[in-house]
Amino acid sequence: MDLTIECQKRLEGTKPNALRRSGKIPANLYGHKGTESIALTLDSKVVERLLKKNVVNNTLIDLKITDISWRGKTLLREVQTHPAKGTPYHLSFFAVAGHGDADVEVPVHFVGDAVGVKLEGGVLDTQIMQLQVRCSPENIPEVIEVDVSQMHVGETLLIEQLVLPEGVTALSEPDQIVVKVLQSTTSVEAEAVIEETVAETVAETESQAT
Repeated sequence: MDLTIECQKRLEGTKPNALRRSGKIPANLYGHKGTESIALTLDSKVVERLLKKNVVNNTLIDLKITDISWRGKTLLREVQTHPAKGTPYHLSFFAVAGHGDADVEVPVHFVGDAVGVKLEGGVLDTQIMQLQVRCSPENIPEVIEVDVSQMHVGETLLIEQLVLPEGVTALSEPDQIVVKVLQSTTSVEAEAVIEETVAETVAETESQAT
């Protein structure tokens, strides 16, 4: 998923708080030219729409700086928020051209109904909802789909067992748990009751026999 947004270069000496009061959000672009950065401003409504798409560090953004004719592919690396209001305070973009592979976080989506849940009374226990991966900026996956349909009670899926798109490498520990199917507390309690009932029946039968 690629997005396109427009912004302007921030005038030197402009006070960030004054920008925010006027409906603008300050930002910076890094990586476009060595260690240099460009101070930017974005309309707060543009920022609001951007953040609703959950694009921090996982989506390629086509950034256009209209007043200096710069355009390029970027990643939104960081969003600072107001400590009290929780509103966006500052954004940091990183230009990806010429920097090789990028490290990004991609949402994990679990698909299918696990056999252990559907037929065995188990509970699906998801351990991670985001996966850090390395890939080229052009091949950033929108999501990592994890098929749990064949998982039984007691089974565990590790990061090293994930089927990832070509050119995508997981950066987390290979033995980190992604998801597992647990036996439900209710099932355990039911089994205990059954075992206790059987034991009592056997004891009663033996007592009557003697």
